[in-house]
Amino acid sequence: MSDPRPILIVDDDPALRATLSEQLAIEGEFAPREAGTMAEASKILLAEGARFDAVLLDIGLPDGDGRDLCAELRRNGIKVPIIMLTGADGEQDIVRGLDSGANDYIAKPFRIMELLARVRAQLRGFDNSEDAVFVIGPYTFRPSAKMLQDPGRNRRIRLTEKECAILKFLYRAGGRPVGRQILLNEVWGYNAAVTTHTLETHIYRLRQKIEPDPATASLLLTEGGGYRLDPLAGRAAA
Repeated sequence: MSDPRPILIVDDDPALRATLSEQLAIEGEFAPREAGTMAEASKILLAEGARFDAVLLDIGLPDGDGRDLCAELRRNGIKVPIIMLTGADGEQDIVRGLDSGANDYIAKPFRIMELLARVRAQLRGFDNSEDAVFVIGPYTFRPSAKMLQDPGRNRRIRLTEKECAILKFLYRAGGRPVGRQILLNEVWGYNAAVTTHTLETHIYRLRQKIEPDPATASLLLTEGGGYRLDPLAGRAAA
């Protein structure tokens, strides 16, 4: 299983934030963080090096309208899924929320399982969209295009589907080692009749493509019975 995905909950109700945080974190799928105002949320999301995979955003906040914050985030290049949470579920409210840049809109009170399903659906779509962009070392990684771009050397590196999946899964691990069997299960599937030799062959070919010196790996490292991306290799560009 990959590392928990960071998600920001923006709501002025401390009890609701606590409940959502608990439910989101309960199975280790998400790593929630909370904000109670637009100003606090903006500071967190726009901080240098900040990485969140999704935002749950209330409309009625003490210092303004969450839809205005959504529009501000989009203007600042934040493209991750934003799901509006609100008690205002009239047609005009929904239209205005979506027009501000929100990906989805769910009215309070809502069922937590429905919310989780919508978050997962938005993340699946985003991970395979043209907007999903990551930074790995000198490269810009676009999983949807199966491509690494090296602006400094003005070159593009084409990846196979499995190479792309390996890189994405290791990136999601946040610099932690991922065991060989876990990678095999996640990339090839639990029922696939493949061996660690298959994985090692793909890792070798991937290093030939991305390492400045394939004989001395600096980005894709062997460690802890598996592999990891160097923690300084990059962060999400979104």
